[in-house]
Amino acid sequence: MNVLVINAGSSSLKYQLMNPETGDVSAKGLCERIYIDGRLTHKVGDKKVEKDIPMPTHAEAIQAVLGILVDPVDGVIKSVDEIDAVGHRVLHGGMEFSDSCIIDDEVIAAIEKCIPLGPLHNPANLMGIRACQAVMPKTPQVAVFDTAFHMTMPPKAYRYAIPTEYYKNDDIRRYGFHGTSHKYIARRAAALVGKTDFKMVNCHLGNGSSMSAIKDGKCVDTTMGLSPLAGVPMGTRSGDIDACVVQFICNKYNMSVDECLNMLNKKSGVLGLSDGLSSDFRDLEAGAEQGNEACKLALEKFYYEVAKYVGAYAAALNGIDVLTFTAGVGENGITTRQAVCDYLGFMGVKIDPEKNKIRGKETLISTPDSKVQVWIIPTNEELMIAQDTAELVNAAK
Repeated sequence: MNVLVINAGSSSLKYQLMNPETGDVSAKGLCERIYIDGRLTHKVGDKKVEKDIPMPTHAEAIQAVLGILVDPVDGVIKSVDEIDAVGHRVLHGGMEFSDSCIIDDEVIAAIEKCIPLGPLHNPANLMGIRACQAVMPKTPQVAVFDTAFHMTMPPKAYRYAIPTEYYKNDDIRRYGFHGTSHKYIARRAAALVGKTDFKMVNCHLGNGSSMSAIKDGKCVDTTMGLSPLAGVPMGTRSGDIDACVVQFICNKYNMSVDECLNMLNKKSGVLGLSDGLSSDFRDLEAGAEQGNEACKLALEKFYYEVAKYVGAYAAALNGIDVLTFTAGVGENGITTRQAVCDYLGFMGVKIDPEKNKIRGKETLISTPDSKVQVWIIPTNEELMIAQDTAELVNAAK
């Protein structure tokens, strides 16, 4: 089965053509500068092709993708008919969606309803869906939501302590994000551990970071909230912050709320803590090694907050059996994993420093006497989208 996975941004579109059963990727690529001029980067194995193609809208971007997939020289299929289904990443499903679903008019209307919750991403996701529908009208389309995995949280985890009217009238609550990644890691961890009934904390750590407390494969709490701004400090996002900080900064510096939130989203996190040096953890580690105190603080704050959430989620779960690290920093951050686990000795967490000296490979790094298994598990959100898509389309036949 061939599934085309689409991740449409406001001016870009990522794609992969893959087999959901084997995980094999036939081709992948990126359309950039949509609405400006248009550039396509297409990869098949080690071969990379770059083309300038006019893309005044997402429709032309989708046409460019389909065109190169069937290209006699650079393509991997003979006809678009060989694409059995399309899986779309959709950022925000609000309270409308607790799982992936086949797209129809009602689903599109519900995604539109969630635009106030995902104003930057949902419109772009809809553009990708509509563009595919226009050029592939007979091919099943599936929406896979970033928020869906977290919809199993109980009210005590997802409700904010604000007047109920805002929840009832405006759907203001904790939603959480990176759901396809957390879902993939939960499934993969179950396969590695050999059972499904266990408690785990997954640390999706990267430029955007989120953590989830998971019991028996289902999310019971997560760090991100109404938006991806909440939780631990990230590359440029502040993470959790006292709301009065916004009021103070707006009043003193004559900022609008939108301007202040832009600062919290794009100029804060470890970038802000490092005095604007970098949002890249590799740069921060290099700076810390050279004695840069701001870089040291940025890293120490990050390690501390991640470990603090692991401890909080251990309490929420009444203990944990498995701790997983994934995403760019989680998979590659040797120092990060060691520093976080050093905080968790009181829980019986022990990792082998030699086993931890690895990047991007699925590995058990805890010692045999550790009370918690600690794993590095590379995430694969595209495969999760493809598998959800295949399951739904096959079930509908």
